[in-house]
Amino acid sequence: MTATESSRAAVRPMREDDWPAVQRIYREGIATGHATFEAAVPDWEGFNSSRLPGHRLVAEASEGGILGWVAVSAVSARPVYAGVVEHSVYVAAAARGRGVGAALLRALAESTEQGGIWTIQASIFPENEASLKLHLANGFAIVGRRSRIARMGYGPGAGQWRDTVLIERRSPVV
Repeated sequence: MTATESSRAAVRPMREDDWPAVQRIYREGIATGHATFEAAVPDWEGFNSSRLPGHRLVAEASEGGILGWVAVSAVSARPVYAGVVEHSVYVAAAARGRGVGAALLRALAESTEQGGIWTIQASIFPENEASLKLHLANGFAIVGRRSRIARMGYGPGAGQWRDTVLIERRSPVV
């Protein structure tokens, strides 16, 4: 964010009362067809139980209103992978291109490093160029491409096999 925009938004821990706004932003992302294989937003209980509590953040405008969110899930129950998480970051359509995603990724890097997490990863559809650019500009690297990893379950691409680009950020301090 620029100095002006960052003074109008703050990144803070997600609360349960943020859920309606988080859910709306999540739904906007799903509607693009290039954000996730998920066809529907889970309820709060499903979201809450599948994301690590110390690493769920929102960007809130100074005048109120959630502009975006980021959260992580464990990638494995095996102890050797305890420091590896998969993340999702979503920005409201009206707030895209304003630095909200970058602010969320910076805050996530800080929270995960403080929590002893050494790798943040994600799978991004190659068509989601904005997300790839955002991540590459914020310390993530492309580590591979997963060809025809899953079938799209909804929208115009329903039934089609989709590729994803595997990205990760390896902490320089953990």
